[in-house]
Amino acid sequence: MTDRYAVVGNPVEHSRSPAIHAMFAEQTDQDLSYERLLAPLDGFEATLRAFAAAGASGCNITVPFKFEAFRLAAMHSERAQLAGAVNTMRFDAAGWTGDNTDGAGLINDIQRNAGRPLAGLRVLLIGAGGAGAGVLGSLIAAKPANVTIVNRSVDKAEALAASHAHLGVPLRAAALADAPAEQDVVINATSTSLAGAASPVDSRVLKPGSLALDMMYGPKAQGFLDWAAAHGAEPRDGLGMLVEQAAEAFFSWRGVRPDTAPVLAALRASL
Repeated sequence: MTDRYAVVGNPVEHSRSPAIHAMFAEQTDQDLSYERLLAPLDGFEATLRAFAAAGASGCNITVPFKFEAFRLAAMHSERAQLAGAVNTMRFDAAGWTGDNTDGAGLINDIQRNAGRPLAGLRVLLIGAGGAGAGVLGSLIAAKPANVTIVNRSVDKAEALAASHAHLGVPLRAAALADAPAEQDVVINATSTSLAGAASPVDSRVLKPGSLALDMMYGPKAQGFLDWAAAHGAEPRDGLGMLVEQAAEAFFSWRGVRPDTAPVLAALRASL
């Protein structure tokens, strides 16, 4: 039988995950289908249970359900446990297993696709919400010199830093206005790009040649990308992260690691 997967969210019609996983499946000769599944804002659990009961093998979870997915999973990977959020679910006979592939996707895109090894670099993470929490553990595992987390509410940044303080890389929390200058890598994990904003922090955070990455992609990220380029940084959107986190989910489901380069190239061409 063809194994069924889906991306579950609200909204979900914009998701490129079905196209990505279709390319992965063709490339690796895997028999699967992948669809979009719109869940009512008050009906995520019912939607997920119905999909699993219909014989599905797993799913990806997108906004705004990653925290609820964490609560529903019977078992968690270490990275999901650290993030407190789940974006990949596997429906096992022993129970649902939750994982979080966002951080691995981000790191693979920065280090492999963008050619920026993070070891020893100064990293600024903008945003202490679900997106920031989902990637911080993987950022720390890449052994940067330090990571500064800035957020509109400093207490959230402090809480996120405290929850990761045991991992051995110096962490600092600050307000947006107190973001440190001349960082090597700047990552926007906020939703400001949805409103077309350029950047939630001052341009002094950049230096010539900095990598400035927005987790959004396509037209939504253009304001941030233009801002980064105007101040001498190398702009990058979140499309590579999207493909890389999907590859990590695909590997966890199928035990096969797809080649992301042609998939990313095809998506960029389509945009």
